[in-house]
Amino acid sequence: MPLEPASPSTFEAKIKRSVFIADVFPCHNEEEAREILSHVTAKYRDATHNCRAYVLADGTEYSSDDGEPSGTAGRPILGAIKRSGLVNVIVVVTRYYGGVKLGVRGLIEAYGETATKALAGTETIERVMMSAFTVSMSYNAVGNVTRLLELHGAGGLSWDYGEAVKVACSVPEDEADILAGELEGLKARGIVAEWERVS
Repeated sequence: MPLEPASPSTFEAKIKRSVFIADVFPCHNEEEAREILSHVTAKYRDATHNCRAYVLADGTEYSSDDGEPSGTAGRPILGAIKRSGLVNVIVVVTRYYGGVKLGVRGLIEAYGETATKALAGTETIERVMMSAFTVSMSYNAVGNVTRLLELHGAGGLSWDYGEAVKVACSVPEDEADILAGELEGLKARGIVAEWERVS
């Protein structure tokens, strides 16, 4: 059974006067990845770079050099994730430039090693098989739907507030059929406008 991070973790290294901070987070979809990145870049808003990579259980992979020379940051971080064997994980390596240029090889090693050490220190758990849902509702129904999703162990909630409210989330597979039945009941009563089990 594949492993994923049990909780966030951080590792910091100083390499030739540059400070590298690797933050590891559990991450179950691309919306969640964007939210995590937004949180990290706000936290380290004065940093030189916030380079990152993630690997999801469905095989989705992504990496970004965030302004570092092409291939020197995102790919080494992604390589560290793949070597760790973890899925549903995002690693953001923040760099504070210390005035000494590392060169291409130095950057690759610095980003790769910082990510590797952060991942090695991360507590892991067996990945729970999840089903993805989207639900559309009126503003009045948000409380009811939120409680229902929490009751069934939903995670990675991503809300979209427009004319109607939409939420995307992941639910443990052994709860998915029960949740689907309850959402259908709410739809029949007009509380939920639409819902879909994506996977």
